[in-house]
Amino acid sequence: MVKETVKHLNPYVPEPTLSELKKQHGLAKLVRLSANENAFGTSPEVTDALDKWHFASANLYPDSNAEQLRSNIATHFNISPDSLIFGNGLDEIIELLCRVILEPGDEVIDPALTFSEYRLHSEIEGATIKPAPLDKAGFISLAAVSRLVTDRTKIIWLCNPNNPTGTLIEPAVIETFLNNLPTEITVVVDEAYIDFSENGHASVMALTKQFNNLVVLRTFSKAYGLANFRVGFAVCSEPLMGYLQAVRLPYNLSTFAEIAATAAFRDQTFVEQTVETVINERKKWEHFLMEIGLPFYDSAANFIFFQVNRGNADDLYNELLQNGYLVRNGLKPGWLRVTIGKPADNLAVQALIAGWCHSLD
Repeated sequence: MVKETVKHLNPYVPEPTLSELKKQHGLAKLVRLSANENAFGTSPEVTDALDKWHFASANLYPDSNAEQLRSNIATHFNISPDSLIFGNGLDEIIELLCRVILEPGDEVIDPALTFSEYRLHSEIEGATIKPAPLDKAGFISLAAVSRLVTDRTKIIWLCNPNNPTGTLIEPAVIETFLNNLPTEITVVVDEAYIDFSENGHASVMALTKQFNNLVVLRTFSKAYGLANFRVGFAVCSEPLMGYLQAVRLPYNLSTFAEIAATAAFRDQTFVEQTVETVINERKKWEHFLMEIGLPFYDSAANFIFFQVNRGNADDLYNELLQNGYLVRNGLKPGWLRVTIGKPADNLAVQALIAGWCHSLD
């Protein structure tokens, strides 16, 4: 029989493929600016590394511990190799955390507008979700989170920068929050987009040495441009790490995935150049939105979440789609999220938005 907590779940529904969407709408070209993918691809070092792999070893299982990747990341961030666990994307890590920590009747605090996978996997384990409202500027309010804490709270999810708002909580604020929180509550800080912050010290990864109840998540899907390879990792301390490793499936990363991630991680120059371009283009987006009069949240990510305060957001979404640009709709009524794309695509989308807005005047 199916467990009761699963029967009423709303599954994550991915977008149709670009080829399917082009066929549906009769489009010759479609640029996806809806999934926060890296518009600048990935390091050429990845291709070189994969080309050198010997297919004769395809019959062998991969390195279950991803030792090379583990060593490189631990050295770069000055953390213990034993504090790392890898997953088939962060989705698997989120699933593992819920499986290890949550039981039916436990409570989970989840920002009212954030990445949907936290809620999904918490509900699968029978936990009660307590939504914490964002403040007026779109920031996760740790004061609001604190007010929801009870003796049944087990996990607090903090996406930082938050998806879809892009807003960033400073590390000192999170540290103060942890100092005032019961140590039996696990705080998960998802830093999938942290590379795009202008603050080079925005990460709270170093705090995992100080707080045993802190888990920090990172991914290779965004700044490193490896969304197709599905590589994510978590940083945390014992005893939680041991429990996570106990339930992790062996060989959850393919050799291809580890080779790609290792090569991408070594090429920090590519990442730095990508991040610099994204930040510059993001500033141009902010300037455009201010000039056109569309409100937006202050983003530290590779996307901007803006309000369509005239006309209808669905109409603007369709206008962009019919002109070959796919943005994200449906996250909040009247709001659209656009991934920072290549400069030419950003200009094209902005021109379409401006033209659409002027047509309403």
